[in-house]
Amino acid sequence: MKHDDHENCGCNVTREHVDMARRRLLAGAAATGVAGLAGTAVNAATPEARAEYADPETPGLPQLDMEIVPGRTALVVTDPQVDFLSEDGVTWGVVGESVTEQGTVDNIERLFAAAKSAGMPVFISPHYYYPHDHEWHFEGVLEKTMHSIGMFDRPGPLDLNGFDGSGADWMPQYKKYIEDGETIICSPHKVYSPAQNDLNLQLRKRGIDKVILAGMSANLCTQAHLYELLELGYEVAVVRDATAGAKVPEGDGYLAAIINFRMVANAVWWTDDAVTRIARGA
Repeated sequence: MKHDDHENCGCNVTREHVDMARRRLLAGAAATGVAGLAGTAVNAATPEARAEYADPETPGLPQLDMEIVPGRTALVVTDPQVDFLSEDGVTWGVVGESVTEQGTVDNIERLFAAAKSAGMPVFISPHYYYPHDHEWHFEGVLEKTMHSIGMFDRPGPLDLNGFDGSGADWMPQYKKYIEDGETIICSPHKVYSPAQNDLNLQLRKRGIDKVILAGMSANLCTQAHLYELLELGYEVAVVRDATAGAKVPEGDGYLAAIINFRMVANAVWWTDDAVTRIARGA
């Protein structure tokens, strides 16, 4: 089809287009000091981050908790993919600071390792976009952003050409957990929540009604999964330093998420606590 509105339909999204978008994001990050964090290895939230996002000393809301029950509890990880969590991902320029200060990459791996050791079921709710998704007639702000930079792009639902090492691929250190033949990889969610994929079906078919939730990104897919799972009748504990959010002129996505996690989740845990609980509950 011949037309001039390439930006809206997404038919101009090529590898070169994605590379240019990545460079623009990284250039913007350097201007705000984010790029200086690239390559910083941490395995836990930094003291500065813990202080900045600390819980209130005197909570105004009831303090609840969630009990891990074997056979009824699963780990659910949203979007553990290169485009969100790697320096080479197209969003590193806006999420890199938060990912680094929370120790998100290592904390997600710690959850994978703990769940596998405990025999706890693990579910992945991934994010993929296929060529037909670029034909949508309308988009939200961040949908348009993701489509324009080729985020999570794959050539088709039945085509894995170019998948390995791409932005849609898993982070390399997670592959041994995700590709072990036991992890349940759900169909992709398309906007933010699991309303359009099979996560709920897969959980219910295995008798799961309690979820430990982690992954990317905090105020988008992770928060949307939290809300949807709560509406479907699950108990949900969010692992607060196994997620992260974008920091942009419009605001701090992680701060927005942590406020809402405190208000609606059944529990909000640190990774250290979650790992201990998973081992104890095995």
